[in-house]
Amino acid sequence: MLRNEKFESVDAINQKMTNYRWIICTLLFFATTINYIDRQVLSLLQPYLSEKFSWSYSDYANITSVFQFCYAIALLFAGKFIDKFGTKRGYAWALIFWSIGAMIHAFANSIGIMLSPLFSIFGIMMPVSVIGFIFARLVLGIGEAGNFPSAIKTTAEWFPRKERSFSTGIFNSGANIGAVVAPLSVPLISQYFGWEYAFIIVGATGFLWLIFWKYYYNSPKELLEKGKINKAEYNYIHSDIEEQFVEDDAKDEGSENKIRWAHLLKYRQTWSFVTGKFLTDGVWWFFLFWLPSFLKSYYSMTGTQIMMPLAVLYTMTMIGSVCGGWLPAYFVNKGVKMYSARMTSMIVIALFPLVVLFAQPLSGLNYWWPIFLIGIGTSAHQAWSANLFTTVSDMFPKKVVASVTGIGGMAGGISGVLVSKIGGWLLDYYSASGHIETGYTILFTFCATAYLLAWVIMKLLVPKFKPITLASLKDS
Repeated sequence: MLRNEKFESVDAINQKMTNYRWIICTLLFFATTINYIDRQVLSLLQPYLSEKFSWSYSDYANITSVFQFCYAIALLFAGKFIDKFGTKRGYAWALIFWSIGAMIHAFANSIGIMLSPLFSIFGIMMPVSVIGFIFARLVLGIGEAGNFPSAIKTTAEWFPRKERSFSTGIFNSGANIGAVVAPLSVPLISQYFGWEYAFIIVGATGFLWLIFWKYYYNSPKELLEKGKINKAEYNYIHSDIEEQFVEDDAKDEGSENKIRWAHLLKYRQTWSFVTGKFLTDGVWWFFLFWLPSFLKSYYSMTGTQIMMPLAVLYTMTMIGSVCGGWLPAYFVNKGVKMYSARMTSMIVIALFPLVVLFAQPLSGLNYWWPIFLIGIGTSAHQAWSANLFTTVSDMFPKKVVASVTGIGGMAGGISGVLVSKIGGWLLDYYSASGHIETGYTILFTFCATAYLLAWVIMKLLVPKFKPITLASLKDS
């Protein structure tokens, strides 16, 4: 028996490794791309919709805040749902739900008419259109909450620790591709077919992805048995077996999850991730939802005029995401241990957003200066995000990766709500006084410095790498 196992091991080493895990990464990339296109349609149409429905900055902030709040709360439950039912089923249901949510934006005004009496009962007085879009964003936010817990858990299942930040950087760059594709397509669809069809056509693309997900995705163990991957790749995926908790997922996928959130909140590693998300996610939300409004306020740009500036900015961001995922490997190759390499990469990345401080002072030259400087900031965010997400799969067993990701994601979503609400209030206040630039100055200052603050707190919470074992979670 031992002799046969020995020969099998030698054969696996000599066998040329399949690379099926990169097909999985590609699926995650396209799901994230669709995710971000769906959520960005509203911000791209905001200048037109604000005029059509007479929205104030605060009206728009209320609509976006509902999405962010529902997204944040749903993340907490999405993580548990994915950990309990597995990535294949959980991811599919999440995408179905958010695709429906994206499409019903087209009927927001009719929905608002139906729901306005209910809002009136509770004393909530809002324009009918605002009520309808709030409902559509609620559905979208609940569904989209499943994307990142599913993707991060899938990455933990399909990649060894040394490849996770790079693979995360690749699939996370789908957010930037989505942010590039959206301004190139949404204004054109709206212009030629009407704003309603921008939501319907974009939302329907998610159902196409489901076909590929159903056909290509399964766990490494199942695909090894089907001959889709070979033993060499399977062993490579599980090369971190010395961590003691790697194999637990193969047995526990789909089983009852007895680990409670309260157990996870006892660990400083959880709070490190939560802090990183809370202090920096609001920056991304601000740029994602308010950049079209900024371009309109400063340069009177709307519709197809914003296509090229946003396409350039998010192309820069895509490069930042991939490079940020690669950076820890560079330090590891220099002999730095993985956690130190991760944190070193993150402090380097945290310095780049400081250039956003110059975006407004140079805005008077032409719009390309703030676009370029904000583009550096958004690139840094995605590089930061690729590494921040990977700290979860570095320090926690796979069985709870989605749950921890969901907890941190909720904190990031709440941050987005606060930044959006405060941003709407600031811009309304300073716009009324004729000094809207002051509102943007305050917001840009926060965006520039948030990463350094987050890094310092994270380092204080977890100064050295200390992974959490599944046994310790169950005993706590």
